[in-house]
Amino acid sequence: MSLPREEVLKELELLPVWKSRTTSETKTPARATETIETVKAGEIIDVAQMDSDALEAAVKACAACSLAQTRTQAVFGVGDRNADWLLVGEAPGMEEDRRGEPFVGQAGKLLDNMLAAINLKRGENVYIANVLKCRPPENRDPHGEEVVKCAPYLKRQIELIRPKLIVAMGRFAAQALLNTDNSIGSLRGKLHDYNGTPLIVTYHPAYLLRNLNDKAKAWEDLCFARRVMRDLQAQAADISA
Repeated sequence: MSLPREEVLKELELLPVWKSRTTSETKTPARATETIETVKAGEIIDVAQMDSDALEAAVKACAACSLAQTRTQAVFGVGDRNADWLLVGEAPGMEEDRRGEPFVGQAGKLLDNMLAAINLKRGENVYIANVLKCRPPENRDPHGEEVVKCAPYLKRQIELIRPKLIVAMGRFAAQALLNTDNSIGSLRGKLHDYNGTPLIVTYHPAYLLRNLNDKAKAWEDLCFARRVMRDLQAQAADISA
């Protein structure tokens, strides 16, 4: 039996991974504001001035969307809070939801191996986070309104960490950070910009576990990222000299 056209396009990465639920269809969600309205008595919190500890506490207590009702715990992020490298994935999976740390399990092991291949290590000049801080039920694709609710947290994380380079891992992270519905194939191999911070797109480790042939492409992306980082570090050294 043939799949519906939309399902085929999704498998071929020709559709965005989410759609904003609005009265009229839009290609991308609205830009995030810096306030978050929780469902608890209409409370509004402003994350723009929070430090890392306050931000993490806000994430753990967040009830801004329905994912708060189904999560085990929010997954804030892990690593060096002054890291040059920021890796951003999609959302916590079942094991991440249980342990409270992003990228664990088989995908996490592959990510650690990928980092080791370019002489990096989790927690050492590397920070890892997700676009969504809570696991969508059954690991479904995030909804547009969930992205909008959660985006101020990641935005503030990036402002606090001030990474030299962001690596968006997977189609969803790339589309959310770059506010686009372009396929990952069209975004790879290019240097993008996220609010003044260079950004590179590569495949998600979980995708690579299912598509071994694309590991070579991911290696190309890592080599590209390493070259960009070296250039950025050289530029910083020249400025400080």
